[in-house]
Amino acid sequence: MQKIHFSIQINAPKEKVWDTMLGDATYREWTTPFHEGSYYKGDWSEGSKMLFLGPDEASKKDGGMVSRIKKNRKYEFISIEHLGMVMGGVVDTTSDEVKKWTPAFENYTFTEKDGGTEISVEIDINEEYKAMFEDMWPKALRVLKEVAER
Repeated sequence: MQKIHFSIQINAPKEKVWDTMLGDATYREWTTPFHEGSYYKGDWSEGSKMLFLGPDEASKKDGGMVSRIKKNRKYEFISIEHLGMVMGGVVDTTSDEVKKWTPAFENYTFTEKDGGTEISVEIDINEEYKAMFEDMWPKALRVLKEVAER
């Protein structure tokens, strides 16, 4: 497992960037580069279970990730601990495949900078997915920027 980093400057206060990133409707917008139709179930409070889901045409049931909010310092930092997969509507936290990469963390830091907000993202990733995420994350952050600056 290795860490990859991304950041973007957004011309909006960190409160607006935070709310845009985590709000249900706007989350669905900025995560489109990862998977069309992405959404979450749960809440962002520290310790809460979260399901990050999207349509799975093969099984006709949504699939994605099961996670927990490890840390939440409102408007400053949020850490998501990924614990397993959801496949065909079934949660998997114990298979050998899942154990290869869990736990994995996705951390967001919000910093006031130059009259706006810099959002920094640090993600634990397996080598096999690195190129894919290096392509998708900048696209998703550009959409987040567009939505937050509206």
